[in-house]
Amino acid sequence: MPSRSPSLIAGMFAAVLGLGIVSVVFLVGVWAVLYGLFSFIGVAPASHFAAGSTALTIASVGYLEHRQIDTIERVADAERIDREDEPALHELVTRVATRLDIPVPTIALSERQAPEALVVGFRPGNVHLILSRGTLDALEGTAELEAVIAHELAHVKNRDAMVMTIVSLPVVLAKGLATRIADIESPGWTAVVIVPLGLVSTVVWGVGKGITARLSRVRERAADRVAAEITGSPAALASALKRLDRDISETPNRDLRDASGISSLSILSLEPEEPEKVMLGPEGDTEPSYWWLRTRLHRFQRWLFRTHPPTDDRLDRLAAYERRQEGRAPPERQS
Repeated sequence: MPSRSPSLIAGMFAAVLGLGIVSVVFLVGVWAVLYGLFSFIGVAPASHFAAGSTALTIASVGYLEHRQIDTIERVADAERIDREDEPALHELVTRVATRLDIPVPTIALSERQAPEALVVGFRPGNVHLILSRGTLDALEGTAELEAVIAHELAHVKNRDAMVMTIVSLPVVLAKGLATRIADIESPGWTAVVIVPLGLVSTVVWGVGKGITARLSRVRERAADRVAAEITGSPAALASALKRLDRDISETPNRDLRDASGISSLSILSLEPEEPEKVMLGPEGDTEPSYWWLRTRLHRFQRWLFRTHPPTDDRLDRLAAYERRQEGRAPPERQS
């Protein structure tokens, strides 16, 4: 069974604690705004009405957010395949799943060339492994593909889908509330409620998303560690990450935009490092206004909300795992 790193455990605990605080701040903030409104108009008891309205508001936003979320397979444009379609791939996935002591996932393939590799599913028994044709083409040898599959199935073993779904709930709710408030035209007197609610939601969304991104980075490092131990070859995963990272950097921004909906779930971020620059003017030689500012804001946003550790950092950690494996004396054989 793969070992647990104390630093990874500490990072997960800190992120979950921070998100718990953010959740409390969000609920208290919404309650305080509604309490102020009911107190002003003379509704009593204001605290009870505020609590009920807060619960109703959160439940309504949660329901609307749940209804509008498409399935990941549809976003990834992937189709399920049978064992007869890709026998070697099925055998490899089955072998890795057996090592991790988890059910064999359903496999789905996408014909997109952007290097995608992810798992979706709330419970280990209902997991889909999604790979793109770009990933299969980019990797060389069975060892690299096995390492990528091991990384993704390590997320299943660690129940990352369940963890990230639960901890991201306040972020989803805050974003949903802020979006719906922003869509209101001519709010009139209700601005006294809408403006404070919008401010609370936006602040909670920003802080919560930053903490969630940190937790996601921790979970990615944990999956790297499990994959390295399960396969016994940190170098294979490092080689795979290098190839996929190179292919992503060479993928046109248009293709990366198509895959952006699953970027946070894939083995590497599928978001472009720089925003796409579209020149303006009749001759196409005019730079967009304040391009320098847009570029810096894009970089800051990527740094703040980065869901994956930098690839170089992951490679350094895998190299350290490799050195520890090489320095470990082999167990003595029993005669």
